[in-house]
Amino acid sequence: MNDYTFCPVCGNKLENGAVEGKERLQCSSDRCEYVYWDNPVPVVAGIVEYEGRILLSRNRNWPEKRFALTTGFLEKDETPEEGIIREIKEELDLDAEIIDFIGLYSFSMMNQLLIVYFVSAKGSITLNDEIAEVKHVPFEEVKAWPIGTGPAVSDWIDKYVKREE
Repeated sequence: MNDYTFCPVCGNKLENGAVEGKERLQCSSDRCEYVYWDNPVPVVAGIVEYEGRILLSRNRNWPEKRFALTTGFLEKDETPEEGIIREIKEELDLDAEIIDFIGLYSFSMMNQLLIVYFVSAKGSITLNDEIAEVKHVPFEEVKAWPIGTGPAVSDWIDKYVKREE
């Protein structure tokens, strides 16, 4: 389930048990009520419109043909809107402006809650060391994928591409 072995409150061993009808790690001590909830991590994602097309990125650690949205972890004391604008600046060196909130999506395989925006970006692209390459895709050629940010892309297509057909 995770890498936790000992209770951070009292130091006793953690063990699997039923908590509110779900299996969770909990402290083995009868005197401690600690439960490791393993809540999802908030991640911001941007469907980035740049020069009239959608900008997809490929992380350096991904296979050559795998591209996705610009994403990143939400940082402490940061709103999701600030987070996606920061990520686009960090990864692409572009100045972004939010057009629309697309939605919230569970990415259970990575234990993440995706907070997805449609944004417009301007400037000259300069990739950081995390991004290997980008590609510009015309709106009508953007295709959704089945996992991760793909369902958000599907919703974006329904709202912004299909209405124009």
